[in-house]
Parts: sequence; structure tokens; C-alpha cells
Amino acid sequence: MKYIVLLIFGVLLSFSTKAQDQIKWLKFEEAIAANAQSPKMLLVDVYTDWCGWCKKMDKETFTDPKVIAYINSNFYAVKMNAEDTKRTFDFMGKEYTEATMAATMRVRSYPNFVIIEPKLQNIAQLPGYRQPDAFLAGLTELIEKAFKTKP
Repeated sequence: MKYIVLLIFGVLLSFSTKAQDQIKWLKFEEAIAANAQSPKMLLVDVYTDWCGWCKKMDKETFTDPKVIAYINSNFYAVKMNAEDTKRTFDFMGKEYTEATMAATMRVRSYPNFVIIEPKLQNIAQLPGYRQPDAFLAGLTELIEKAFKTKP
């Protein structure tokens, strides 16, 4: 009986640790809906299928436990393919594809990380590949400069 309880506890513990071992990526419209319920910044990872640095970010930076915890706690994370012209969604009364939304956000290089403040009015960009610590430092600095109220 003691072993069964330990086994069940171990299985439950593995599920709870599994939940934080990856970033919870959403579609753009899912992040907008979540933001309407509980406002938080959006972090949009704008990528292309052919982008080697994008794949390196996915493999090295977005698997780092500190990056995962920071993004999951502070953002609604979105993956957006800058060349996808098929999938459509509505945003602020207009229809977009992922490609037209990336162009609207003026993304011209990959990877590029677009941060959108909770009121969905202002954006800032953090372009380029970064290792985990540099990504977190750059993200924090960008948010402080772009979204902090000025006296």
C-alpha cells in the first residue's frame, strides 16, 4: 500500500513539473482572448520555417528553465509564422493572416520578438537570436524602456 501511494505521488509530481518545462505557446487570437480575461503583456515570437536562428532559439533559449518560468509568468506567448498566408484571425475589427500581422507589426528580420502591452496599443521589438541570459536581460531592458510611464 505504501508503494502504491508513493507511485501515485510520483506520477502526480511528474505531471506538475511537466507543466513548467515548456513555454505555453498560444495562437494570436487565443492570447488576445486570454488578455481580455486577465491582462498581461504578449510576447510574439515571429519566425519563418527556413530561419536557422529561429530554430536555435527554440532549441536552446526557449528550453531554458529561467526563460520558461519568466515567459509563462509574465506573458501570453505567441508563435507567429511570418510567411503563413492561409490561417486567418480577427484583431480589432480587421482580418489578418500571420503574414499580414507580422508585416503590420513591421517585422523585417527573424527571429523577432514583438512585445505588446496589455492594452494592446503599443508594441516594441527585440530582434535577433539571444542565448537565455542575454534574452532575459534584453527583454527586461526593452520593457523598462518601452512601457514604463515617464514622469
